[in-house]
Amino acid sequence: MDERALGEFFRKLDRSLFLDDEQKPSARRDIPLPIGSGQTISQPTLVADMTLLLDPQSDSRALEIGTGSGYQTAFLAEFSKEVYTVERIRVFTDKARERLDALGYSNVLYRTGDGSEGWPEHAPFDRIMVTAAAGKMPDALIRQLAANGRMVVPVGQPGFQVLKLILKDANGAVSIQDIEMVSFVELKGRFGWG
Repeated sequence: MDERALGEFFRKLDRSLFLDDEQKPSARRDIPLPIGSGQTISQPTLVADMTLLLDPQSDSRALEIGTGSGYQTAFLAEFSKEVYTVERIRVFTDKARERLDALGYSNVLYRTGDGSEGWPEHAPFDRIMVTAAAGKMPDALIRQLAANGRMVVPVGQPGFQVLKLILKDANGAVSIQDIEMVSFVELKGRFGWG
């Protein structure tokens, strides 16, 4: 992806559009913010860094696990052909759809349900972004990653995780790179901490 185009989009996208009124005054701060139900919107620089790491292309079919506020979804929608986003909390799905529709994104498909299993009926995906922390490597998602695909996922225990870049080559061989320490809310379901 074009790093300059990402930077321009990062500067022009108003994070306050993805926050409820009580959090809007903090939208410009580079910190995670609560969005309700124990969930957060990540700090803007981390969203940009994870998008750059994922490297979506104009022909990419991207899967996002954890729609949340829709902020990360907007980055994916801007730089991908199609985005399939899964959120377990219906009110988040509905709010994200309203926000992204208002911004003119028509390339996003929404699903409310258990994101830990991905969206197998639409697999494989060129890119997979996981915005909640897995307690163990999410094999179901790796299986849904296309050849020459990339996945970004935080993996670890409550409090701190390692952000991992998972690459699948043309022959289906998988390699994993540790990127940095992060702290995300739990990915509920089979690959969570429970």
